[in-house]
Amino acid sequence: MFNKGNKKVIGAWAFYDWANSVYPLVITTAVFPLFYGMITGGKDATVSFLGAEWNNTVLYSYTLSFSFLIVAFISPILSSIADYMGNKKRFMQFFCYLGSFSVMSLYFFDSIDKLWVGITFSILASVGFWGSLVFYNAYLTEIAHPDEHDDISARGFIHGYIGSVFLLVFILSMIMFPDFYGFIDHALANGEKPPVKVFQYAFVLVGIWWIGFAQYTFYHLPSNSFKRKPEKDFIFKGFRELRKVFKEIRQHPTIYIFLWFFFLISAGVQTIIVLAAKFGDEELGLPTMNLIVTILLIQLVAIVGALLFSKISKKIGNVKTLKITIVVWVLVSVGAYLLPGESPNVDVYFYALGGVLGLVLGATQTLARSTYSKLIPEDTYDNATYFSFYDVTEKIAIVMGTLTFGLVMDFTKSMRSSVLVLAIFFFLAFVVISFMKKTKYVK
Repeated sequence: MFNKGNKKVIGAWAFYDWANSVYPLVITTAVFPLFYGMITGGKDATVSFLGAEWNNTVLYSYTLSFSFLIVAFISPILSSIADYMGNKKRFMQFFCYLGSFSVMSLYFFDSIDKLWVGITFSILASVGFWGSLVFYNAYLTEIAHPDEHDDISARGFIHGYIGSVFLLVFILSMIMFPDFYGFIDHALANGEKPPVKVFQYAFVLVGIWWIGFAQYTFYHLPSNSFKRKPEKDFIFKGFRELRKVFKEIRQHPTIYIFLWFFFLISAGVQTIIVLAAKFGDEELGLPTMNLIVTILLIQLVAIVGALLFSKISKKIGNVKTLKITIVVWVLVSVGAYLLPGESPNVDVYFYALGGVLGLVLGATQTLARSTYSKLIPEDTYDNATYFSFYDVTEKIAIVMGTLTFGLVMDFTKSMRSSVLVLAIFFFLAFVVISFMKKTKYVK
């Protein structure tokens, strides 16, 4: 069995966040939503897809929901098989490569006529990213002791925030000064859109960054720490492993309650993250430059938030610290609803709201992962299967959140109403986590 606490292995594990975090920042949050809006016609545009007419933003929201539904369906099955066979790393590599090459394939989405390319590869990229995280997160309990989880989880997210900011700043320079890089001159200062090629090359850069830096992680992570030997009928036995862990979770009320809490808070948090840029673009009418600067601000503040709340959790406990972040998320939802779109200072208000969001973003993601890892039984070999339930909970939550967002917007024709509805998820999350009992490692 692999010895826990190896610093080189822990460092390599955390470095995968550096590799993969460019996807959620550049593709999911910052660049692709804006590019998608440019290609599909902007606010309230209608597009044809699968023989039907769709509002472009509603279609985008449903596309995200569908990709998360795929991951929610396949990850428990694959993770239980991976646990049984002892080859988490192979599965993690497969999804990493799927996501990386799918992101690079978005290069070919350059017109409304190729909408199917954008939809298809954005779905596959999402499946690749979130699928790899199932196995990545599962390594945390395998390589580190419970009392190290908060710090190590925070280290991973901080690596991710810093690395993704580096690449986004470079992409931002391409958008601002396209002529310097040999693209057709369309200066944002003149209110014009940057050329399509800038975005296309940005997608390729994200894929290369992701797959390239991931090699360091794959080189150092153990392949089969528990020395399990694959047997025949591994698919059937993988299902049996899944059923066993599900029964164990039902017998641990604290884990069960935490997963319900995580479902509710993820529905709000992840939906805000993936649709924040489109809200600023279509509801507030902010220029591309302002939106990307806001997203950069969120990432930088998230580093501070992850460190700050990690220290706070050591003093008052994980549960109380998570409650503080929930209250702030409610304020963010209400604040977004109240943003004065017609005000000349709306960009300043949006920056301020982004700063507050960033502060709790890093804290929520870090503490949720480390808290759950502390709840998993120390003597289990089924780390991937346990974390698959964690990740499935998140994916179904995102399906619920993005679907709710899309339905409310379709019904009310207002993104503001959709954002306000998300506050309900945060309120319910606060209620649920209040029922969690203290454990040896979670206070």
